[in-house]
Amino acid sequence: MIKTTAFLFLFLWITNVFSGEPAVFSKSGTVMGTSLSINVVTENEGIAELAFQLAFDEFIRIEKLISSWDSTSQTSLINKNAGINPVKVDKELYQLIKRSIKISKLTEGAFDITTHCLSKLWRFEGQNTKLPESNDIEAKLSLVDYRNIQLNDTIQSVFLTKEGMSVGFGAIGKGYAVNKAVAVLQKMGIKAGVVNAGGDLRAWGNKPDGSSWKVGIKDPNDAANIYSWLDVQDMAVVTSGDYERYFMYEGIRYAHILNPKSGWPSTGIKSVTVICKDAELADALATSVFVLGKEKGIELINQLNQIEAIIVTDENEFITSLDLTINPIEIK
Repeated sequence: MIKTTAFLFLFLWITNVFSGEPAVFSKSGTVMGTSLSINVVTENEGIAELAFQLAFDEFIRIEKLISSWDSTSQTSLINKNAGINPVKVDKELYQLIKRSIKISKLTEGAFDITTHCLSKLWRFEGQNTKLPESNDIEAKLSLVDYRNIQLNDTIQSVFLTKEGMSVGFGAIGKGYAVNKAVAVLQKMGIKAGVVNAGGDLRAWGNKPDGSSWKVGIKDPNDAANIYSWLDVQDMAVVTSGDYERYFMYEGIRYAHILNPKSGWPSTGIKSVTVICKDAELADALATSVFVLGKEKGIELINQLNQIEAIIVTDENEFITSLDLTINPIEIK
C-alpha cells in the first residue's frame, strides 16, 4: 500500500524551473507551534506562491478555531464554561469533536481530548527539577473522560459536564489542519504535492517524472539515520515519537504523550508511524497506539481496513501491521 515530527524526512525531487514544464515548488515556515513545509507541482511560480499563501492561511484559520491557549477561540470558550453552560460552536469544530469522541470509543479511551487538563501539570522541555504530585494527577484524572462531553446536534452545542474539564486537540489538530490545507490546494487545481506539518504528512499525485513521493522514517535513536523508505501516493504518514517533546528527570526520559488512564507519560514505545488515507485519523491513531502499547496497539491497527502502522519499542523491536511489508535497516 504505499506526526510531530523530528523523525519524518521527505526526500523531494526538485527540478529546475522551465516555462511550461511542471516542477516542484517548495516553501517552509512555522505554524501551530511546529514546522510546516509545503511542496506543490505546477508549471507556474505565481500559482505556487498563491498556493503557499492559501495553505498557510488555512493553517492559521484552523489554529484560531481549535487553539486552547487563545482566549478568544471557541475551544477556550468551551473550556471556560465547563460545568456551567453548553456552548454553541461552528459546525466545523462540532464535527471535529464528534469525530474525536468516535475515535475515543474505537480506542477504548486511549485517545481522549479531555486529557488536555493533565497537560497543565507537565512541562516537556529540557530538565525538570521535580515531577507532578501524585495527588494532583489523581485530581485531574477525575476530569478526564470523553463520555462527559455532551453534544447537542439540534443546537450544535458542546458541554463539559464537570467544572475544571477542558479539551485540547494536540493529538489530532495538526492532522486535521493538513487535511484542510490539502483540500484548499486541490480545490485551486494543484494536482500533486506534499503538506508536512511537523511530521503529520499527506501526499497526493506524483512528482513531475511520474514517480511516487518518498518518505523516510528516521531512526528514533538517531534522527540523522533513516531506517525505512516509503513510496507514498495519495496517502498520509504520521509519526509520533517519545523524543519530540520530553524532559529528563533523574536520568529518566518522560515524553509528552500522556496516558488518559494513569495521567503519566506513556512508556514502552519509542515511535509509532501510521499510514492511511486520512491525516487526521492517522494523527489520532498514532497517539492511541502509543498509549495502548505494542500488543494492543498493533492488534487495533490490524482490525482496521486500509490502515497500516510501524512500531519501534523501547527495546528497539520493530513491529509492523500485517499488510505492511518493508525492510528496515538495523535499529541500534
